[in-house]
Amino acid sequence: MHTIYAVALSAAILCAVPTQAQNTETEAEEIVDPERGAAWHNAQQAALAERTYKDGWRWVEGGLLWRNVKGNRTGARATVRDTVTLHYAGTFVDGTTFDSSYDRGQPATFPLRRLIKAWQLAVPQMTVGDTIEIAAPASIAYGARGGNGIPGGATLLFTIELLAIQ
Repeated sequence: MHTIYAVALSAAILCAVPTQAQNTETEAEEIVDPERGAAWHNAQQAALAERTYKDGWRWVEGGLLWRNVKGNRTGARATVRDTVTLHYAGTFVDGTTFDSSYDRGQPATFPLRRLIKAWQLAVPQMTVGDTIEIAAPASIAYGARGGNGIPGGATLLFTIELLAIQ
């Protein structure tokens, strides 16, 4: 019974978390893809709600959930204007990997400003050598439309290891 209340409370907190750009009702409705069932959409929200009570998870501005996996988070931090080299793995909430530099055996280098908003919020929290996990709601990932093989409305989970800042 306590679990039901905790999940309901988590969902209520999740709905109350302010985002950088508040969605209007129309924008919020666009996140719900009518081609996917309610169970799929509920799973996207549950993936965020369940992490609010797990050790080490914290909210970052914009609705991102973040936790430190490795590193002391001291030293220089990247800014959105920087180019970063990192290893990463991205999964859907069901655990299916959709992209991984680890699987390719080669880190990736990107201008941070060209990546999804979730990464623009997360990577500046890191220092070189840190590894973090993030849970990104659709509003700061690929949005209602999706793209690059990501369905619209998907919550995305990432492990990110910052290797260098250029």
